[in-house]
Amino acid sequence: MRNALIAAAAGALLCFAGTGAASAADYSSGASAGGNTAHASLYRGFTGRLPSCADPRVHHQIRDAFAKRERMYWHSGLALSDFARPAELGYRSWGAEFIPRRFCSAEAVTNDGVRRQVFWLVAEGQQWLSLGAGVDWCVTGLDRNYAFAPECKMARP
Repeated sequence: MRNALIAAAAGALLCFAGTGAASAADYSSGASAGGNTAHASLYRGFTGRLPSCADPRVHHQIRDAFAKRERMYWHSGLALSDFARPAELGYRSWGAEFIPRRFCSAEAVTNDGVRRQVFWLVAEGQQWLSLGAGVDWCVTGLDRNYAFAPECKMARP
């Protein structure tokens, strides 16, 4: 019985490994269904419709997440002001065959009076349960765990 379970599990892993490898090869080669590389991500269910860099809902989401992180993890009362001069740094900068992403930046003043640069990217289908666009963000000088080090470079195209 035990050997039968191990054999079944090994077969399932081989099955999944084969499909995963094919998917990875598909992404790296730029191939897509029908051979059309210009709209390869459309064949994977992506539309490319993402909020703009000036979208107040995204700004609100970043401000809320920043304040929550500062309060709960770093035990500080830092908060971000409204964003000034939001600008798009890139859209689908890695190519059409990758998950659509929009890279943005803006200036914000923290409540300690320091003017800081905020960088964020919005990626299609990357929110919890793939229900919407996910937002990753970084505030210069406050990336204490170096997730986007150096100086928020990993949140840019």
